[in-house]
Formats: sequence, structure tokens, C-alpha cells
Amino acid sequence: METARVGNCVRLAMPILVAAGLFPLAAQSARGGARPIARQQNDSAQMSGMADHVMSGPMDENMMKHMELTPLRAPTHDDSTRALKIATELRQAIAKYQDTAIVRVDGYQLFLPNVKEQRVYHFTNYRRAFAAAFHFDATKPTSILYKRGDDGKLRLIGAMYTMPKNAKLDRLDARVPLSIARWHKHVNWCIPKKGDQARWTEQRDGHPVFGPESPIATKAACDSVNGDFHPSTFGWMIHANVVEGHDLASIWSDDHDPHADHGHAP
Repeated sequence: METARVGNCVRLAMPILVAAGLFPLAAQSARGGARPIARQQNDSAQMSGMADHVMSGPMDENMMKHMELTPLRAPTHDDSTRALKIATELRQAIAKYQDTAIVRVDGYQLFLPNVKEQRVYHFTNYRRAFAAAFHFDATKPTSILYKRGDDGKLRLIGAMYTMPKNAKLDRLDARVPLSIARWHKHVNWCIPKKGDQARWTEQRDGHPVFGPESPIATKAACDSVNGDFHPSTFGWMIHANVVEGHDLASIWSDDHDPHADHGHAP
């Protein structure tokens, strides 16, 4: 009975852990194999690093093939009020995390600690990532976000909420209004097969064969290059830049959204 209960918990947790970037740990719990886990950790780090790179600037046609955004909705006054309320609660809750030592005390761990240069540093709380699948608490985000300042120190900018990759739009909207902010997830990735990690740098016709900058975005095309196709690599994510601004445009702005106004609202 206890074994079955643990197995059920692992299966339930899997999409949440993927959303938090923890798929290798979930797989380890489910299978117990060290060697496959090491490879998945390497792939996860590679994929996360590539995803972070894509998030760092404008997206071209190939990149957009690998990004799914929630559809635009007409904004309402109630949506704006709710989005501001979430941001206010979050800002108050994470104000104490100016010092990363405090964020660690509360159970957050730096994701990809061996990657020294990251555009945005995610400190993730895996218990909160799991809980977020079932209940939304604006004051308990999955990750706390930092950028490195000119002085070399990490500077608090906001937080990230997550949901499983199979979450319905209405569930996402119930958390953060889709008319105000657009959740995103990384989709349709072709990656090297087991034992072919050296192929990560492979290019054809001036484009990467693998990852989020590749023109390959279907299983058939991925099969044609002997790759491993992933329809969805991580779960739904949304950043709330509550320390960098107080208006809706700057708080919920998304670098992936080609329709977004990335300036500050008047």
C-alpha cells in the first residue's frame, strides 16, 4: 500500500517537477537508475540553458515554433484589479528576499548552480512547485528571480509561478488573468538521442539542428535527423517582475510575446 502511494505521488508530481526544471529528480525517484539520471540532468541543464538564452531577446520565426503562449483575451477592469492585487501580495511576500541567504532559509535552491552566467537566476522551492499544482497562493511562488547587477551581486527582480504543462486555460486564467499576462511554455523540441550529446552543437544550413533555435518542430522532421522529439519540455510558467515596476505592463511583460508592449504603461 505504501509503495503504491509513493508511486502515485511521483506520478502526480512529475508535471510539477518538470515545470520547476526538476524532471531528472522525478525520474530518479521513479526509476532509481543513476546513469540515465546523469544523462537526463545533462540534457535538462542544456535545455534550460538554451531556453534561458532564447528568453534573453527578440524571437525569430524558428524560435516561435518552440514557444506556446496563452491566447490574448480582452482585458476587463476586474482582471486588472485582480492582477494588481496578486502583484501587491507577491511584492510584500518576497521583499525579505533581497538577500539570497534568506531565500535559502525558506527552502529555495539555486537552479543550475554550475551555470555561472545566467540572464535570470531562479531560486526554486520544490515543495511549493508541487503544491502549486493543486492550490494557488500568490505569496508562495515556485521560484524567486534575480539578475546580476553591475556590482556583481544578485538583485531581486520578482518571482515565477508554474503550472503543469497539461493545465487548462481556465485554470491558468483563474490564477493570473490571461487578458493581463500571457503564460508560456517551451514546446516541440528535437534533442540528441542518448549517447549523442556531442550533437547538441550540430548545424545545418546555418541553423542549429537541435533545441529552441532549430527549424525542426515536428516529430517527423526530428526523426529524419535521428533525434528525440519532446512535444513539451517544461510546464507553464509566468514571471511577475514586481520589484522592477508597479504598473501592469512592466510587472507582467513577457519577452516572448510579439504583441506585448514592453514599455511602461502611462
